[in-house]
Amino acid sequence: MNMINKEILNKSEEQFNQDNKTYFGFWIYLMTDLLMFAGLFAAFAVLRSSTFGGSGAAEIFNLPFVLVETLLLLTSSFTCGLAIFFASTGSLRKVITFLFLTFILGLSFLSMEIYEFNNLFREGNTPQRSAFLSSYFSLVGTHGLHITAGLIWMTIMFIYILKKGLTKGAVRKLTLMGIFWHFLDIVWIFIFTIVYLTGVAL
Repeated sequence: MNMINKEILNKSEEQFNQDNKTYFGFWIYLMTDLLMFAGLFAAFAVLRSSTFGGSGAAEIFNLPFVLVETLLLLTSSFTCGLAIFFASTGSLRKVITFLFLTFILGLSFLSMEIYEFNNLFREGNTPQRSAFLSSYFSLVGTHGLHITAGLIWMTIMFIYILKKGLTKGAVRKLTLMGIFWHFLDIVWIFIFTIVYLTGVAL
């Protein structure tokens, strides 16, 4: 009996250590991502006034439109948090519901961003037009690519959870995805403030 308990304890300890390594590795990845975004923010801050006679932020940005985008992403962060919470309680139906809502909100945000980019291109405001636009598309476009990756990750999680259920592995993977999604939400708050709000105000 003692041998069995020892084996169970050793397995639990090994799993705990493995989980810690997974979370630690993921946080390291997020830190490198943060450094990349910091570089893009710095480039935008330096180049924001380099319009070369073209349109500036106040002329091309539609603040109410971007505000709707922001509300969609903030709401998706909330529903993602609910999905993770209900995963910890074992409520599969609620996890699927809130994960689906998160996906729809995220997809809506991405669709609006693509629409915004398309309008800018049609008006001739392309990355080649000025250093300001080049830095803008680099920063916001990189965030959009991360959102796309997050949506793909969500789709994989849908399939995984429907097949495997709410196993410990599924909850861990869902938690990591949630951390990633919240990270993108925080980055967007900075984008909204520094790129859009400050840009229109100046």
